[in-house]
Amino acid sequence: MFGPIKPVRRVYHKLFTRDKELIRALAGIIGSTPDNIRLYKLALTHTSFARQNAAGKHETNERLEFLGDAILGAVVAEHLFNKFPYEDEGFLTEIRSRIVNRESLNQIALKIGLNLLVKIDSSSHGMRHKSVNGNALEALVGAVYLDKGYDRTRQFIFKKLLRPHVDLHNLVNTTANFKSKLIEWAQSQNLDIRFDIIKRKQQGNTTEFTSEVYIDDKPVAVGVGLSKKKADQAAAEKGLELLKVG
Repeated sequence: MFGPIKPVRRVYHKLFTRDKELIRALAGIIGSTPDNIRLYKLALTHTSFARQNAAGKHETNERLEFLGDAILGAVVAEHLFNKFPYEDEGFLTEIRSRIVNRESLNQIALKIGLNLLVKIDSSSHGMRHKSVNGNALEALVGAVYLDKGYDRTRQFIFKKLLRPHVDLHNLVNTTANFKSKLIEWAQSQNLDIRFDIIKRKQQGNTTEFTSEVYIDDKPVAVGVGLSKKKADQAAAEKGLELLKVG
């Protein structure tokens, strides 16, 4: 009569243990214990892993990513506004863009171990989901905001993301001409090289450009900047890193 109860208990115990482990891991990342664990589970669910809910909608982290992107941008903007009181809008926008661009967020997500928690369909991973971890980081910011409010989210971003993982001094003072260096290297190897602007994104009064560098017609790296020149520089910097050009 009471036979089925034990397996049910086992399932609930397993789920409870799994939640406890996730809560512990998240507490280490955000600096406080999550209250609404469902929000964080959703933040860590990539589209490829999403399941349909009762209403027929896929539960994925994309909406939280949208929210987190806005919160993250606002907190970084406030920090830069206070840090550089004499710099103009163009400077502040450029530095913010370099902090919150996809490549930077991907790297921060890896440094805090968020990649170990993201749920993704491994069978589709070959599709090169380049931004999985950076997107999850934005979604996590959105989850923290809904769970803890703006002030706690601001503390999380500053204390756990910016201060330990963003070298602001180096970011501001990096002025190397990466494009010239990469062109010189390609020419020394008798390789053709070109830079193409593949995307333009309007953000208020500014335009964000995405440049892709090709060597012998093969795409090598992508960079983002608030001018074509800066986007080319960013792509060249990434290209030098990937090609291990000293």
